[in-house]
Amino acid sequence: MSFTRLSPEQFDTIPEIAEPAENALLVGHDEAAAQVAAAYRAGRLHHALLIAGPAGIGKATFAFHLAEHLLAHPDARTAPSTLSPRDPASVLFRQIAQGAHPGVLHLTRPLNDKTKAFRSAVTVDEIRRIGRFLSMTSHDGSWRVVIVDPADDMNVNAANALLKNLEEPPARTLFVLIAHSPGALLPTIRSRCHLVRLRPLEPQALLVVLDHLDAGLPDGEGARAALAARAGGSVREALLLTRYGGLDIAEAVARVVEARDFPVAEAWRVAEAVSGRDAAVQFSLFGQTALDAVARWARQAAAGGDLAGAAALSELWREIERMTAETETYNLDKRQHAMGLLRRMWRAAKP
Repeated sequence: MSFTRLSPEQFDTIPEIAEPAENALLVGHDEAAAQVAAAYRAGRLHHALLIAGPAGIGKATFAFHLAEHLLAHPDARTAPSTLSPRDPASVLFRQIAQGAHPGVLHLTRPLNDKTKAFRSAVTVDEIRRIGRFLSMTSHDGSWRVVIVDPADDMNVNAANALLKNLEEPPARTLFVLIAHSPGALLPTIRSRCHLVRLRPLEPQALLVVLDHLDAGLPDGEGARAALAARAGGSVREALLLTRYGGLDIAEAVARVVEARDFPVAEAWRVAEAVSGRDAAVQFSLFGQTALDAVARWARQAAAGGDLAGAAALSELWREIERMTAETETYNLDKRQHAMGLLRRMWRAAKP
């Protein structure tokens, strides 16, 4: 299936995969969709929603479905009882997908005009666009929707600027804040929002979305079940696993840590694969694979009554997280980092 992108490229765009703004399928969040739609129909929709949940489970897709629902049904009394399906053939869908609808403002990490790379935060200049957006009078009195995606990425100045907008919102304005870790937001921001918590997708729902996105699912029920289990209900995680060799990385790490003697050659091949010039995604997947494995061992140790072992593994988890962050921040040797991490995991896996 050929894919034609409508939406502007984002900092986390995956090639050949639809952005949330151009994704017509919302799966696995029926209860939350019905609750929000019912609140709108009853005239009780809060002016600011905090859509929270793990990364990659459909929070932004939910936000764009909600935005289109409000714009397609400006009279809440006659609106459907759940979020309306999006029609890719409609003018409204295409306007929202292209970032061209005058009633929707999508704020995310901006492009640095000098470096042509995306910035590492949602900046205060992005948040200041809200004031200009809301100052423009809607030609037909319809809704205006501001989506901050993700709100976790706001720096301090941006967060303070957003807070001012949340305090006195104009009529028929909805703020939708997307958050992977809502606890990291300012308490004053959280207190002004109604929390809508989305859960990771069930395996079948995850596979439905991946099939819809033409993500190249593996053959065989066993392989698909393994992918769903490894992805933890996150479409994005599943896409990274299938598109960037994440499953192969996980299998290679398992072979290293399960070996009787430390397999230097095998470990070196893994380190080489995740440390190349164009292997940033693979390096990230490698780090997450290591963290997931150590966390699993710690839970198993605790369940078996080995509290000292669980504590040691928890400390290893924190050290892996710290060392990985330092390696990326200070541009240290990723190959040596990977080799050292694999050796420590191999030792930790031994009785």
